[in-house]
Order: sequence, then C-alpha cells, then structure tokens
Amino acid sequence: MSFGQSMIPPSTVHSSNNYNLPETTFQNIHKVNVIVLQYAFLLQTMFTACELGVFDLLHELGEPLTTETIASRLCTSVDGTDRLLTACVGLKLLKVELKNNEASYSNTDLSSIYLVKSSPKSLYHMMMYHSNTIYTCWQFLPQAVREGKSQYERAFGVSSKDIFTAIYRSEEEMVAFVSFMDSIWNICGKYVIQAFDLSMFHTVFDLGGCSGALAKQFASTYPGSTVTVMDLQNVIQTAKKYFMTDSDQHISFIEGDFFNDPIPEADLFIIARIIHDWTEDKCHLLLNKVYQSCRPGGGVLLVEVLLNEDRSGPVTSQLYSLNMLVQTEGRERTPSEYTKILTDCGFRDIQVKSTGKLYDAILGKKLA
Repeated sequence: MSFGQSMIPPSTVHSSNNYNLPETTFQNIHKVNVIVLQYAFLLQTMFTACELGVFDLLHELGEPLTTETIASRLCTSVDGTDRLLTACVGLKLLKVELKNNEASYSNTDLSSIYLVKSSPKSLYHMMMYHSNTIYTCWQFLPQAVREGKSQYERAFGVSSKDIFTAIYRSEEEMVAFVSFMDSIWNICGKYVIQAFDLSMFHTVFDLGGCSGALAKQFASTYPGSTVTVMDLQNVIQTAKKYFMTDSDQHISFIEGDFFNDPIPEADLFIIARIIHDWTEDKCHLLLNKVYQSCRPGGGVLLVEVLLNEDRSGPVTSQLYSLNMLVQTEGRERTPSEYTKILTDCGFRDIQVKSTGKLYDAILGKKLA
C-alpha cells in the first residue's frame, strides 16, 4: 500500500468484508483515516506552501504561473512542486486553469487575504510559528501527558523552568512569536475589545501586550483613552523595532516583569492570552497585584478561549489546552473557573461574553 493511500479503500466501505465486522465499523475506520489525512497532511501542505513562498510569488507576479515557472522561481523540483500545487488546489488555496493541456496556478481569495505575507490580514507568521515551534513541541505530547509538563527541553534543548525564557530563546524566536501574536490581534483583536462597553476606562494597561497590536485596537475603538503596553525589556525593544510606526505614537510602552515588578495604577488592565499560561497560584499572584493597582471603579479584561462547563467542547479550546501542556505551565479554563479566580482576587460583577470568534472576553470590576 502506498503511503498516502487509505487504509480502507472507499469501495470496501460499501461492500461486504472478509472480517465479518459490522458495515458501520468499516465506515468509521474510513472516517478516522480521512480525518488523519485531511488534518495531518493538510496542515503540513499549507505550512510548506507558505514557507516556500508559493502564495507570495503568485501575488507578486499577479498572473497565473505554470508549475515549471513556479519551480524555477522557488528553486524547487518540478515534480515536487507539481504535487504541492495540485494539493493546494484540492484545499481551495489555489486555482488552476488548463490551456493547451498545461496547468497554470493563481491564488484564491482565501490565500490572498490570509497566506500572502504582505496582506494586512496575513496569518503567514502564525503558520510559520505553528510549523517551526508548536509542531516540534507536539512531537512530545505523549511525554507531556505522562509527565504533566512543558516539552521545550526535549524539543529545543532549553530549560522549561522559565517558559518565556524558553519561548524567547533567541532574537529570531522572539520575533517569530511576537509576529505570530501581532497577526492574531490584527484580525481578532477588535472583537474582544468591542465585546463590552469600555468607554468609561480612560487609563489602560495591556499587560504582556507583546507587539502592541491589541493596544492599537483599543486606542482605535476608544480614541480618548491612553494605552500603555507593559512587557519584558527585550519584547518592548522588538515591538518598537518591528511593529510600531510613526502613526502609533499614541501607544506607550513600559518595561517590566508583571510578576516581579510594580504594576502602575490604571482604570483597566487588559490581560490577553496570559492567564492560560500559568498555574492557579501564579494566576492568583498576578491578579492580586492587578487588583491592588486597579483604581476603584476600574476593571480587568481577560481574553481567552473558553471550555464548556461540561467539558464537552469546543474542540478548539480542548486542543489549545493540550498545547498549553506541551508549551507552558497552564491550561484553558471554563467561564466558572475564570469567574472564581477573579472573585478570589477581589473582583466583582464578573461578566463573560462569547464573541462567536476565536477568543472570548471576561470582564471583572473593582467596586468603587
């Protein structure tokens, strides 16, 4: 059997079998095999096309290109390129035109918007971070489940004791991670910022705000506010070097470790995709500090993916929680778990808002 061939050919699913198993068993086996093929192979196909620059080349030249032309420009084999392009057509990432029995390829709207590196809504950096970092960690998922801890040491030979020292293990890796988060908030940020009316909060701190992308979304939605990003020194330097322009002067930065350094007073603290990185004890440590620095009548906005209360889903949140296992000390949580953590730290009037998008919002307030 060839590597890409189904374990159970489609024709077998609908015919009698030699194992005297119920027909539904063979149908289920085929469904599982299709899932493996579609998701495992699909992602690597997309990652590879991004890494090689297929979508960028087609965008830059602005016209359909043949396999030979693409292979020549990308310095790849004609046969391998042909197979990759064909798979991308099947995934609706490319369009194909046949003229005189010769195929020419162009980007679909999907790839033009999300996979071309120069697109304002590009997820290219997310693709690359998943391909080069997250998938490497996931090779050690069995060990993570056995041991209950991050696998950075096995994956990259660096200590997992300080998770962000591991994540920021080189300037290249730091730029990759910050680029990844920047692309996420450029697309998803407005939905969590607009989940609640936050117009009453004028002084805002985005803790662990990385590139400043979410801070920009807040400032755009509430132009009367002052927004400051607090993050580690090397992260702030990276953000200023690669992600800030002259038009972003309204965003301020302060260098600091929110666990160990003082947190300045503010009306609102944004903590986006931070709490899920940490153990319960560290979550309480951070949120207790935030509560002390929060002005009366102020609040805290958590941005996370939420698990259903009965643990039945959503599958995206469940998979993210596994990812937290292989990469960090934390996990994803249910709305009631976030509510309890915030309440334990003094916040009241907890509101949870599902955005219907990738990330949800939880708002807690400090009573006046």
